[in-house]
Amino acid sequence: MTFLNYIFSPRLFKVYGDASQKFYEPGGLEKWGDQIIYSLSMMWNISFYTSPLILTFLIRRGCFVAESITSFAKISAGISLIVVISLCMRGIGRSQSKVYTKFAKSLEAAKANSKNEEIKNELRLFDFEFKDWPVDFSVKEHNDAKKPRQVIAARSRPYWISSLPCEIAAYIAIHTFGLRMIYPGSVKLIQNYLHPMLVEGRAKLIENGHAKRYKLLTRDDNEVDSIFVDKRGISANGKTLVICSEGNAGFYEIGIMFTPMNLNYSVLGWNHPGFGGSTGKPFPDQDQNAMDAVVQFAINKLGFQPENILLFGWSIGGYSTLWAATQYPDNKGVIVDATFDDVLHLALPRMPQSLTGIVRIAIRQYVNLHNSELLSKYNGPIFMIRRTEDEVISENMDVSTNRGNNLLINMLKQRFPNIFKTEQVNLVNKMLSRPIEKTTDNSTDQLCLSLLLSYVSENGKSYPVEIGENYTEAQRNQMAEYLVYKHFMDYKSSHCTPLPVEYFQTPWTLPDEDTDFVFT
Repeated sequence: MTFLNYIFSPRLFKVYGDASQKFYEPGGLEKWGDQIIYSLSMMWNISFYTSPLILTFLIRRGCFVAESITSFAKISAGISLIVVISLCMRGIGRSQSKVYTKFAKSLEAAKANSKNEEIKNELRLFDFEFKDWPVDFSVKEHNDAKKPRQVIAARSRPYWISSLPCEIAAYIAIHTFGLRMIYPGSVKLIQNYLHPMLVEGRAKLIENGHAKRYKLLTRDDNEVDSIFVDKRGISANGKTLVICSEGNAGFYEIGIMFTPMNLNYSVLGWNHPGFGGSTGKPFPDQDQNAMDAVVQFAINKLGFQPENILLFGWSIGGYSTLWAATQYPDNKGVIVDATFDDVLHLALPRMPQSLTGIVRIAIRQYVNLHNSELLSKYNGPIFMIRRTEDEVISENMDVSTNRGNNLLINMLKQRFPNIFKTEQVNLVNKMLSRPIEKTTDNSTDQLCLSLLLSYVSENGKSYPVEIGENYTEAQRNQMAEYLVYKHFMDYKSSHCTPLPVEYFQTPWTLPDEDTDFVFT
């Protein structure tokens, strides 16, 4: 190890299995050097996000003159000297630390032997800046990377000279503050604030759940921070893998993984581009590539077949989940919790009405998270969970305005067109205007199930299901209610409350001759 290696090696956060220390405690020189560099980095991040205000202030003060520029140059030179001194302090401190020296040697060995799992397992004893972790899986090394994909990100539309100002404004807005408003978890200031909780969350997954952390390389060269909990051979549920996609400010370290883990499923979590250790930005195309890498890693590296993979998405993670479902339709099923039909309908009420045109262009062109459109291209099993006190995708926590209602109705209309006529859509809208609770009626359930079973035996299990063309209004109403309960459940909670295990259910599928007719 050279002195430069110690200077530019990553920050060490924790040594797993060391009960005497909650976090790695650097020595004096390393601590002060790191603290100065961290403080300067924080100042840079703050100045970046407040740069419009700062520039306006400086211009009004006439600071962009020769004398002021000379002063700025001197200040910059002084800051550069402080950075150099701080780096040297850090390098000296690290070289004198037995713990850091052991970590640095493990890191160098893992980089030199990136395919050696035994050496990597030694490195897994340490939690450190993920940018230096060796790549564990690259999409480009597998044939699946060459298969055609259906990319749904933006809608092509003609450009008109009259709309050019709005087009420019939309581009600037989405590439400055807009994307960060949609995905606040990508803001570095928020990540710095959450950093101790993320380290603790990873420690809980690794030390208690025996998880392993992996770096995945996408087809667009982004790195995906992921973690895997293997329950195969431990429980019956362990042969099923649950891939978890987090919300717009969620991280796998403190996110939805714990619900399927508590049910002893094998679980694979990952962070969106720009979140945690993942690189890039959470634009739809980058998010799709990240999700694609996660699924391919599950199939090609971890050894799970698509039919044994459940896709689980919370909030904006429903988009990632439904996109993966369209690309890997042979999956075991999809579970979406507290998600929406179209992000445009969430964005418009939160922006001034005068900006409606710009917001519409920005969303449709750059962040077109249209879950209903994705779901129309997926015909597999799906289960939806709605939060009855959701303050994010409802207006004033009014359950009748929850955007999950629209996602459910659009899906049912497409899959069962002869059942969901105008009258039945109105009936379901009325049902969804208040919290719903299943009232047991075994005779009605058995009748609906037997009708579906008879239809499937003659026509197969493909959608759309044309059952109900000759039904009476009452029969359609019965079947509509039955299908709502089979695809949908209410949970009395706010948007961010962890999901209890009893709400995590394997999605319902069309019955066949093996269907059990016993109801509880």
